[in-house]
Amino acid sequence: MSKATVLVRLKTEVLDPQGDAVKRALDKLGFEGVKGVRIGKLIEIDLGDAPVTDQAALRSRLEKMADEMLANPVIEDYEIRI
Repeated sequence: MSKATVLVRLKTEVLDPQGDAVKRALDKLGFEGVKGVRIGKLIEIDLGDAPVTDQAALRSRLEKMADEMLANPVIEDYEIRI
C-alpha cells in the first residue's frame, strides 16, 4: 500500500494565533526555551496497492489536490512526501 503525505503550514509572514496560544500554554506549564510554535496539518493520502510507476505524474496530481483542496495557497505553503 502506497501513501503520500501532504504537510500544510501557514506561510511565515502569516500570523499564527493558534501557535501563539500553544506557546503561552507551554510557558505556563513550565516548559522553558520554547521560542515559538507554528501549527500546521498533516494529511495522509492512501494511494492503494497499485504500483507507482510515474512519480512525476503522481506528484503533479498531488500538487493539484493541494492547490485546489488541501491548502489555501494565499496563506499556506505545503510539502509533498511520496
